[in-house]
Amino acid sequence: MPHLELLRLDHACGLLTFERDNRAYFAASVPDRGDDFFARFDARLEALLAEQEAGICFFHVVVDDEGDVVGRVNLIDAAAGSAELGYRIAERAAGRGLATASVREVCVLASRTYGLTSLTARTTLDNAGSRAVLTRTGFVVTSEIRLTGRPGLAFVRDL
Repeated sequence: MPHLELLRLDHACGLLTFERDNRAYFAASVPDRGDDFFARFDARLEALLAEQEAGICFFHVVVDDEGDVVGRVNLIDAAAGSAELGYRIAERAAGRGLATASVREVCVLASRTYGLTSLTARTTLDNAGSRAVLTRTGFVVTSEIRLTGRPGLAFVRDL
């Protein structure tokens, strides 16, 4: 059964493989990370781990039974009891409820472990899967927004 793990340095290889293997899949619904992300992956990972150590962000990987990274669920810019949720699931693991289960799990962690009281999230209108995950996990729409030039929605969930 896939489960969340707090991001660690030893996830580097699996995380990079996950990002590379799913790059085109993700780019169909969210902005591409760009070549620089992959060229400077090690430095970026070290920076993320430093932010996590400082309590600014909480980065998680979703690991399957074989130990492969099949998703990411992140809490970004934690401050004043709130953080922004972001997630992505590998193409080969999509459509099986993994995003919903992982978001539910991170909501529990956010409250019980990280002391957060609310989470925000954003998605584009054309990302029906992401909108469905947010709705199923208790997020409510707060406003219409523009996200990377596209119409979108902002959400919030009280924990």
